Amino acid sequence: MQIALAPMEGLVDDVLRDVLTRVGGIDWCVTEFIRISHNLLPARVFHGFAPELRHGARTRAGTPMRVQLLGSDPACLADNAAIACRLGAPVIDLNFGCPAKTVNRSRGGAVLLKEPELLHRILREVRRTVPGAIPVTAKMRLGYEHTDLALDCARALADGGAAQIVVHARTKVDGYRPPAHWAWIARVAQAVPVPVFANGEVWSVEDWRRCRAESGVEDLMLGRGLVARPDLARQIAAARRGETIEPMDWAALVPLVQEFWAQVRAKLPDRQAPGRLKQWLCWLRQSYAEADVLFAAVRTETDCVRLDAVVAALSQRH
Repeated sequence: MQIALAPMEGLVDDVLRDVLTRVGGIDWCVTEFIRISHNLLPARVFHGFAPELRHGARTRAGTPMRVQLLGSDPACLADNAAIACRLGAPVIDLNFGCPAKTVNRSRGGAVLLKEPELLHRILREVRRTVPGAIPVTAKMRLGYEHTDLALDCARALADGGAAQIVVHARTKVDGYRPPAHWAWIARVAQAVPVPVFANGEVWSVEDWRRCRAESGVEDLMLGRGLVARPDLARQIAAARRGETIEPMDWAALVPLVQEFWAQVRAKLPDRQAPGRLKQWLCWLRQSYAEADVLFAAVRTETDCVRLDAVVAALSQRH
């Protein structure tokens, strides 16, 4: 079984990838999508989204990182994928799942699930252009408005050369509303000859067990559930081995929150940094009462120096 950390635009950047992969249980992670239009992107853009490329395409914990591209022009995607490979990307991942309206309006992400033939052309062109030793993978949803083309899309991706397919078990119109339709992942897995990863609505070990039972697949990609509970991958990996481990408590999480804040402070201007801290706390408060208390304390704070003091004081309380 492999467990992957999902790419989540505006949330799972290199800082959060670094912090979450330190906890353990994650086999590989993916960058936020890099939007491809009609131009060849310079190296600085790839390094901006994926600074790990300068360090063997791995996080500091040693977790491999893949580069994700989003677009609809087969040739331009292929040429940019080749650039990413020259910069050190070990795997190219293609995004056909993003539900954001702005992305879909510009003919990217989930809207392409209306066009299985285009999916095939994109995969075929990227696979033809990227060095043979570098896998090309894809992430999809079950469709745009409906699931009528789900199997056609999956076959198009596999026939085009996708080495793996991650299936977020909802349509674009479903957004992130529960439930995730895990039984559809089983249908996709039966329709294609490549490994399929289940994605969507796994927040606990119990969710994973139900997802595995309904989808019939072992491989898993975790997104929001892992951001909200950073040891979820480790918990699931242990359960898969028939083991039980103690969940990470708030005291163990505090050093990671402090490290996250230190990296955010170094990366972002003062006007943006507080929002990133509050963003992660918003997710953590779903799993930790202490995060809820901390979020309430900093919710209106915009001064980074005062936030420095608040975050530093966390270790004194635990």
